[in-house]
This record gives sequence, C-alpha cells and structure tokens, in this order.
Amino acid sequence: MATNYDAARLAGARSTGWRSALSVSTREFLNRPDLVGSAFPASRYLVDALLDPVDWSTARVVVEFGPGTGPLTRAMLRRMPADSRLVTLDVSPHFTRHLRRTIDDPRLLAITTSAASVRATLAKHELGSADLIVTGIPFSTMSPDEGAKVLDASAQVLHPNGELLAYQMRTAIAPLLAPRFDEVERSYVWRNIPPCHLYWARRPFKPAL
Repeated sequence: MATNYDAARLAGARSTGWRSALSVSTREFLNRPDLVGSAFPASRYLVDALLDPVDWSTARVVVEFGPGTGPLTRAMLRRMPADSRLVTLDVSPHFTRHLRRTIDDPRLLAITTSAASVRATLAKHELGSADLIVTGIPFSTMSPDEGAKVLDASAQVLHPNGELLAYQMRTAIAPLLAPRFDEVERSYVWRNIPPCHLYWARRPFKPAL
C-alpha cells in the first residue's frame, strides 16, 4: 500500500529550481498583474505558516485557486494522504503547463479555468465536495461581486466541516469571508515577498444558488 512518504517522493520527483519558478511567475505577473498576486513564488515561511495548522490526514479532496508555479501545491501533496486528490484551478495556461511539467504525481489534476467554476469542475470529475480550498488569487483586484461569486461557489462545494485557507497581500477578502463562514482566524507572515495576510475560514454557510 502506498504511504505518505511514497506520495511525497512522487510530488517532488521533477521539481524545478526556484529560478525557473521565478521566471514563470514574473512573466505572468507582468502580463496580468490583476490576476497574479505577486511576481514572487510563496516563501517556505508563508507555506508552513498557512498549512501547518491544518489536519491533512482527513483531506481527501483539496482545491487550490491560483497555484502559480506550485510552491503550495508541492507542500500540500507532501502532506496529503496517498488516496487523495488535489485540483488546481488557474486562468493562466502557462502556470497549468508548468505544474503538469514539473510535478509528477497522479493525485494532481491541474486545470486551466476560473475559481468561480469550481462547482462544475468537481462535478465533471466526480469528486464530490471539497475538504479544503486554498487560495492565493488577489481579491483586492476583483470587484466585490466577483469576489462574492468565488466565495459563494467555494462555500457551496466545501464539506460542512470544510475549511478555506487564503493568503493575501491586502485585506479585501476579510469582509467577504465573515458572512460565509462560522469562524475566521487571521494571522500575518512577514517572511515573504511581499508580506501577506493569512486566513483560515471554517464551517461554511451554504448559499442559495
């Protein structure tokens, strides 16, 4: 039977270096700064601060919005059970191709589409509800209606005890999380370029769609 150790080896099997990831991130940020939160991949300090509080042993279906070059993608795969699935949604085909090329792990499903389509995406692949959603897409560059649409869709697909994790340069997401989740915990990480606000939103309220 496959173990978490086996899965971790698969997740990092074809990892490229930080310079390659930075090159892809910078190019995409310059092309679409409204859709890419930062030109720099998330630091290991941000990754650990965001992911360490989560119980990954029960995470069977995880969704990531805006994976970029995949620093959190790889870290989540190292933490997730061998029989889980990680679905990444990104509007950039360049980021999607980068993940497919550099991560050799059968649990990863990298798709070029918007975060708002998460419900249709999970249904198409018969994955049911999500245990966790992780997002780095910049809510500060969206209209309030666009942000609400993404978070309504997120709350709809999350398990009743599910959780949404977010890392953001600004705090635009905060007033959108409060009415959609029973509990929202916040923190801040300085050791990242740029420093980021962190959010853990738990137990979603199901919106009427």
